[in-house]
Amino acid sequence: MIKAAVCDDDTSILSEISILLDRYRIEQNQEIVYTTFQSPLELLAEMEKGIHWDVLFLDILMPGENGIDTAKEIRQHDANVKIIFLTTTPEYAVQSYLVNAFFYQLKPLCAESFNRLMDSVILECEKKESAYLILKCKNGITRIDLDKLKYCEVLGRTLLFHMEDGRIFERIGSLEELAEQLHAYDNFFRPHRSFLVNMEFIQNISNKKIEMRDFVEIPIPHGKYTEVKERYLEYAFSRK
Repeated sequence: MIKAAVCDDDTSILSEISILLDRYRIEQNQEIVYTTFQSPLELLAEMEKGIHWDVLFLDILMPGENGIDTAKEIRQHDANVKIIFLTTTPEYAVQSYLVNAFFYQLKPLCAESFNRLMDSVILECEKKESAYLILKCKNGITRIDLDKLKYCEVLGRTLLFHMEDGRIFERIGSLEELAEQLHAYDNFFRPHRSFLVNMEFIQNISNKKIEMRDFVEIPIPHGKYTEVKERYLEYAFSRK
């Protein structure tokens, strides 16, 4: 089941997207539920209660708090929701990459482009559902969902898997073998010989470090900043 949310101060847009979602759900025989919001504050209040969605259609130009600022707050609660910005102007397109937007959709919407966009969302959700590792850890056999894995580090011969919810799993192994195992997943990158990072959780990149969304800092070796920056930008733009 796909859980969607739509946030726009224009009730006609909320109605339009609701109709498009209903048509897509019926025509594609997909199980989709959705919630609409006229205010970013209403949306954020629900997220603070622990409610999450798979995809969020978010207007950029709204009274009070704009969509970009709202998305920054959303990323403090949810690194995985696919944010699709809705706007009548392309001027905020670059800023949308800073909050890992899934897509930047110019209004008005048409059924054909909307359906293609939903196809991409569902395909991405299906890929993430099947992306996991089975690990033999100290406390037994554990399944790790890769979209919840923030980063992995190696200490001696011990691999530490740092999860989104704060849990840490340990197993004996090499980071080289793990990097090879995750090679098919383009969101994982090894910026340092001791770290493997899920780029979905990157907040900022500077000359000497990668800052994750939970403020953990991953060191960047001397002379590798350009390579790390270009690798991240390549990933971010390839998703659009």
